[in-house]
Amino acid sequence: MWAPPLSPCPCKASCSPSELDPAMAASALPAGEPPWKTLSAEELERQYSPSRWVIRMKAEEVVSTFVRTGSQATRKARATRRNQLDVPYGDGEGEKMDIYFPDEHSQASPLLLFFHGGYWQSGSKDDSAFMVNPLTAQGVGVAIVAYDIAPKGTLDQMVDQVTRSVVFLQRRYPSNGGIYLCGHSAGAHLAAMVLLAGWTKHGVTPNLQGFLLVSGIYDLEPLIYTSQNAPLHMTLEDAQRNSPQHCLEVAPAKPVGPACPVLVVVGQHDSPEFHRQSREFYETILKTIFPDALRTPGLQPVCTSENLQKMRLPPNTGLSVCP
Repeated sequence: MWAPPLSPCPCKASCSPSELDPAMAASALPAGEPPWKTLSAEELERQYSPSRWVIRMKAEEVVSTFVRTGSQATRKARATRRNQLDVPYGDGEGEKMDIYFPDEHSQASPLLLFFHGGYWQSGSKDDSAFMVNPLTAQGVGVAIVAYDIAPKGTLDQMVDQVTRSVVFLQRRYPSNGGIYLCGHSAGAHLAAMVLLAGWTKHGVTPNLQGFLLVSGIYDLEPLIYTSQNAPLHMTLEDAQRNSPQHCLEVAPAKPVGPACPVLVVVGQHDSPEFHRQSREFYETILKTIFPDALRTPGLQPVCTSENLQKMRLPPNTGLSVCP
């Protein structure tokens, strides 16, 4: 497994210690207590409000800009790439995916599944096809997966839905050249939960060849105490059951082979809590799934969902870091 070390917080000069890095407060906590518990309710809310950490625009402009950019890219992808839209992967109304094909598509083409973000309560496949054109141009099929967001869908249902979307694609294209999962924010969490899937009950083992997890949350417990939980209605038990960080720690699983890379990346200007979450999940993966993996020294380029439009796939690899 390869995962890039995380970029440092850009605001070190002006942040207080607790704002700079919640992990710095860990020494003041009882053994085993997470550092986020040192934060005030106001600071915890700020740490888990991604729009407040964007430096290129005002916080209130972030979501609308993201949706507008994604919608434009999706319209372009639908107009220029051969596709099948609203393909059902299950019986539920929200269980649909859009599949985009490369010009030279074959049953052996590699496939990338993308799970959109939106804190499990917003976002859509209809504004998430920003990586389609560059990937299909390189011979990669792309599937953008919809799932039932809150309050209609629960976290348990969402995890089940994205797992079944992987099963569906494997059955539809059994000779595929590898399935790669990519998710941003809430989608990164859902992709990470697929690491824990039990494939026996589905009667098929997908040809998973790589995971790209971008700015995800892997321990959901802090969210219980923020406004983000209002539509989710998470209890502590819900959060623990659906936290890949917690699940890997208590019941390590090894569902992917040693050649399957898992890239855990985070935006340079994401909050310290997002950095901590990615760093700790990365370390947990190394200990539980890839105990023999080598850590890659030095800083590496970091992907954002915007930069996925620029992805390049080198020969003989399924995913690459953005240029």
